[in-house]
Amino acid sequence: MPAAPAPPLPEEERRGFLGRLKAGLARSSARIGEGLASLFRKRRMDDAALDELEELLIAADLGAAAAKRIVDRFRIARFGEEVTDLQLREAIADEIAAILAPVAMPLVPDPARAPHVVLVVGVNGTGKTTTIAKLASLWAGQGLRPMLVAGDTFRAAAVQQLQIWGERTGCPVVAGAPGADAAGLAYDALARARAEGADVLLIDTAGRLHNKADLMAELGKIVRVIRKLDPTAPHSVLLVLDATTGQNALQQVKVFGEMVDVTGLVVTKLDGSAKGGIVVALAEAYGLPVHAVGVGEAVEDLRSFDPRDFARSLVGLDERADG
Repeated sequence: MPAAPAPPLPEEERRGFLGRLKAGLARSSARIGEGLASLFRKRRMDDAALDELEELLIAADLGAAAAKRIVDRFRIARFGEEVTDLQLREAIADEIAAILAPVAMPLVPDPARAPHVVLVVGVNGTGKTTTIAKLASLWAGQGLRPMLVAGDTFRAAAVQQLQIWGERTGCPVVAGAPGADAAGLAYDALARARAEGADVLLIDTAGRLHNKADLMAELGKIVRVIRKLDPTAPHSVLLVLDATTGQNALQQVKVFGEMVDVTGLVVTKLDGSAKGGIVVALAEAYGLPVHAVGVGEAVEDLRSFDPRDFARSLVGLDERADG
């Protein structure tokens, strides 16, 4: 568990990220907003209307369970009332925020475990490598000393990409020869991180999900080998998910959960798809900590998220009035 909460974002930075988040979720919020506008325009929230609302939320990738939970709350508290579009958006945002609040947890390296070992997993193309670089940059900016491991040894492009990011962020990168044993590389990197006093060790991994058995064996071996040096490692197992895959992200959590003990999620590419609701579906289905969301390629585009800011952006509302 993290030893301390993450430092709050400066207000200017928070507002900047919120603006990028709103822009990234614009297609999702437009899809939801258009549906709500057609469903409820001073219309009574009868059973038929609530059924249509549930279908709309499912279509917006919130998932069947979350959609049912939200609508069931309305059946109890708001049945028969006439509502405006704005009132309904406010109410939906509140319900979404309630689902997200328990899982909105920044990932904070634990100084008592230094180096805090973070094993980063996910399907190729989800943004694992750039997520590692962005986390490293974020933590370096907080005065920590990250070290990166290019563990996807069969993809030269992934190794080169991480080395470039290492140069940009000033973080050392441990890499091996093409096709090198990823577990051995992780072991060597952990030994080096200990010797050099690194605060956090971020290990990139392969994501060849089409060959699940081999990938499972490789991830299992990495865990076994690094535990020869630190029986408590990895301290965090971070699954990176691409929001544009929508409901397929749920299956990825299931599959990777069978391979390795996933402790938290990062959801990337919330920058233009109409599938932003998948964050809600993930929270409802698995309850895993969502450590950060990504809204673009720049370093500052990956941040921990405020559940109410996210919920209001998702349904197309302005920043909450209470600050």
